[in-house]
Amino acid sequence: MSRRNAYTGLLFGLAALIGLAALALPFLVAAARATGAEIVLRGGETAMLTALLVTLCLGVLLVEVQGQSANANTVAVLGLLVAIAATLRFIEVGIPGPGGFSPIFAPIILGGYVFGARFGFLLGTMAMLTSAIITAGVGPWLPYQMFTAGWIGLTAGWLPHPKRPAAELGLLLLFGFGWGFLYGAILNLYTWPLLTGDPATTWAPGAGLGGTLARYGAFYLLTSLVWDAMAAAGNVVLLAILGIPAVRALSRFHDRMTFKVSTI
Repeated sequence: MSRRNAYTGLLFGLAALIGLAALALPFLVAAARATGAEIVLRGGETAMLTALLVTLCLGVLLVEVQGQSANANTVAVLGLLVAIAATLRFIEVGIPGPGGFSPIFAPIILGGYVFGARFGFLLGTMAMLTSAIITAGVGPWLPYQMFTAGWIGLTAGWLPHPKRPAAELGLLLLFGFGWGFLYGAILNLYTWPLLTGDPATTWAPGAGLGGTLARYGAFYLLTSLVWDAMAAAGNVVLLAILGIPAVRALSRFHDRMTFKVSTI
């Protein structure tokens, strides 16, 4: 493994650990409150998580550029796709779609699929940050949205690339459909442990893995399933329309700007 790949892997590992820690924080706070401790979450935690994530993304981009695996054209495409995703979310705010439908995920999936996992992670995180700024959507939910959107782009880069267009489209549709539900299920975790109400659907310390999954399953069915189904359906519709043409166009550009540096 080259030094550049080691540095990039370290930065991605730190980003993954910070994301997992962020998701674990509400559970730790809820568990502490259950013992009678008075813990108040302030806006500083959100700002810190967002700053750390942005710093790591910029660090990954700097390392990639220094290693010449990402040239100026790659950075330009990243900026263009971030701008497209942010614009789509701005339109979504002005003209809301049904339920959890959002057009922002299609370019994240397609960008990660064509340009790879690292590019997809950067695209997802930066698209969420940029769109939140221009739509006044900055809040305690932002770092969780950034991490999860980054994971969408990251995992899109891990997908195989079937040679048959029908198989490729089917794979993208299945991927978008699954993440339509998974995105909402992950985002719920930053508020679910802190909610109170029906004991059958709220988190309880010491419930065990089975009990926790059962409670969360009941909570998800009651509060999020229909909303996320709209998101999944929207991903499928957009990818069915844009998937193959966008993949072909992005792939041609990717092939033209890819180069190898030979040493003597």
